Amino acid sequence: MYAIHEPARETPVIHRTGVLVVGAGPAGLAAALAAARAGAEVTLVERFGCFGGNMTVVGVEGLAWYRHEQTVEAGGISREYEERAKAMGAATPESQSLSYEIDSEGFKVVADQMVAEAGIHAMLHRQVVAPVMEGNAIRGVIVESKAGRQAILARVVIDATGDADIAHRAGAPTKTTPVEDMQAASVMFHLAGVDLRTFRAAVATDPQTYSNWSTGEWTVETSGKEDAMYSPFLKKPFEAARRAGLIPADLTTIAGTWGAVHDTGELTYMNLVHLAEVDGTDPDSMTRGEIEGRRQAMLAVEALRAHMPGCAGVRLRNFGMSIGIRDTRKILARYDMTEADVRHQARFDDSIGIYPEFIDGYGVLILPTTGRYMHIPYRSMLPQGVDNLLVAGRAIGGDPLAHAATRNMACCAVTGQGAGVAAAQAVATDTPLDRLDIARLQHTLAAQGVRLH
Repeated sequence: MYAIHEPARETPVIHRTGVLVVGAGPAGLAAALAAARAGAEVTLVERFGCFGGNMTVVGVEGLAWYRHEQTVEAGGISREYEERAKAMGAATPESQSLSYEIDSEGFKVVADQMVAEAGIHAMLHRQVVAPVMEGNAIRGVIVESKAGRQAILARVVIDATGDADIAHRAGAPTKTTPVEDMQAASVMFHLAGVDLRTFRAAVATDPQTYSNWSTGEWTVETSGKEDAMYSPFLKKPFEAARRAGLIPADLTTIAGTWGAVHDTGELTYMNLVHLAEVDGTDPDSMTRGEIEGRRQAMLAVEALRAHMPGCAGVRLRNFGMSIGIRDTRKILARYDMTEADVRHQARFDDSIGIYPEFIDGYGVLILPTTGRYMHIPYRSMLPQGVDNLLVAGRAIGGDPLAHAATRNMACCAVTGQGAGVAAAQAVATDTPLDRLDIARLQHTLAAQGVRLH
């Protein structure tokens, strides 16, 4: 490969901090809040112009769409996102669960207030391009922005990029799902102009269930108890559109769910476009996915206008700012979670929070309707081979079925809160991350409202 040889240069250090969190999605935002509330000096770096990640940038508004009467959850910051959004008028009841759908635009303001209240030093519009290393220890990161190339130094770094970008570039062992096996990416969108009475009547007349997911393109394994449960699932309008020639006959993946129908005539959180073989670590792949996703979304809109009662006058309200990625790179952790862990209520002495028995991915859907839950171990956030670094969110260590559970946004927030408290404790006690007093870590998490056992 032809290469350009850049001259050596000095990079100015513009900021020093105790805890540096890279990525402000559900995990990174929780990590920063938890660390600050535990007394640490915290800096939060984000490449976009808002906090929230999937909840704001991508437009995934269903934070806890798995919740039912017997669901047991960790609480903590994961639940606080929802409660703060409700209090600020940025949430509406979700259509298939006992949760609230978080308004992706309104939550930007919610997150701004949470960050300000915690005293976090926010650094938006900065892309991390490299770690600053001293042997096997990470000492900070290099960022690029409109201001040029700059360095930020820290005592502990939390990688909440979703793709283990920092861990990977720091030399920690990682694994990437083969692109042909990656969970589909999605381009989320929202609609306006729905005739509420007609739409709701049509849904009530022909209610869909989770068993309807297993038709045509997909086969979904459930535990059986999900099959008769209501789901806001849409497929029939797109089948009719293919028969009518509105959608190409070979495009069989347009189908999925909507989140809420609002009194204003909006139909939000349209999760209908599923794109195979989009690699979130490859910008060329993501470019193709973004463009193709928007093309398919407009086909879906045309199909709904023609074949879904109540949608004859709908129009596109907005797309998410970025394609939604479910599956890329994960660390090899001190402990990698397993399919058995997420299917059989794993228990760990180093639990940093619980998560319901909710699995969604790789052809499996299990909803937490019976009170079952698992522990998330601290060790799953500790990458091998790099010191002063924690990984939170969907890149924690685990096999594919474990990832189908832990990738979900509420679980990402659980790991983020655990990582934030751990980082604060490491800084305060000058203790390596792999030698923390787990009992003390758990005590602080419990004081922050997290259920651990």
